[in-house]
Amino acid sequence: MSVLAFAEQRGGALRQAALETMTAGRALADGSGVELVAVLLGPPALADEAERLARYGADRVLLAMSDNLAEYAPEAYTELLARAVEERGAKALVFSASARGKDLAPRVAARLGAGLASDVTELAVEDGRVVAVRPIYAGKLVSKVGFKADPALLSVRPRAYAAVENPRPGEVEEMTPQVDPEGLRTNVRMEAGEKRDRPDVAEAEIVVAGGRGMQGPENWKLLEELADALGPGAALGASRAVVDADWRPHAEQVGQTGKVVSPPLYFAIGISGAIQHLAGMRTAKCIVAVNKDAEAPVFKVADYGIVGDLFEVVPRLTEEIRKLRSEG
Repeated sequence: MSVLAFAEQRGGALRQAALETMTAGRALADGSGVELVAVLLGPPALADEAERLARYGADRVLLAMSDNLAEYAPEAYTELLARAVEERGAKALVFSASARGKDLAPRVAARLGAGLASDVTELAVEDGRVVAVRPIYAGKLVSKVGFKADPALLSVRPRAYAAVENPRPGEVEEMTPQVDPEGLRTNVRMEAGEKRDRPDVAEAEIVVAGGRGMQGPENWKLLEELADALGPGAALGASRAVVDADWRPHAEQVGQTGKVVSPPLYFAIGISGAIQHLAGMRTAKCIVAVNKDAEAPVFKVADYGIVGDLFEVVPRLTEEIRKLRSEG
């Protein structure tokens, strides 16, 4: 038996989510006493990425390369993953709860007739069975889910597991794709998006998010300066009200109808803390809130809270962070 982990790639390069998935899969494999097998699907250029998966915990890498897999092909990816699970007698298959993972995991679960736990924040093995912890009811409760039968399919929330180097042999086995492009009902021809100098908010190590307290898009420069002071790993986020007002793009929205994030550090600036927003960020490791309303709900989940005028607090905070980084 084994635990499989789907290694997500874009354009022939592994995404950060793939390395985090290796760490999550490693935890399950160690708890079950089985090997971790990474499944890597994509174009021929992927051959060089198998070694990276081994550095992050893969005992073995199943590699399926074809020009027909260069772009995301749901039916082909589903077929190959289901085949890998059946041939390996897999105990579990782990995905990232990224946009692609959220599309692919249910397809594979339906094909196999298997159970699926989505948006998981913690994994374990108890009495030989896989169990998963996941937020429910907009993050107000946490549910512990058990699987009665193998395989268990799981999608893990980005940043719930930090990518940790854990070198393994990483023996590479090639799978024959057998992809008939004429038989594919769906094929992604192009992925369009805004070019950004900052990381995606769902994958960033630090998120600086603003709400209606910013009073207008012209004041976002304050948050940009704070993010710059924090370093290249910082991304900008926004509440739903801000996005609805067209102050910021939808790609930055954090919340139940936006992106769910779990960064090590999250700044909530001028955000009152409506339940919709809290559902998207309350699993962040450390939350810093700045709001002039001492009764704002966001302070109930914040690790550090500053009650004050953000237009005075944020510039001071930025200045102090710059000083600390220059001294370091």
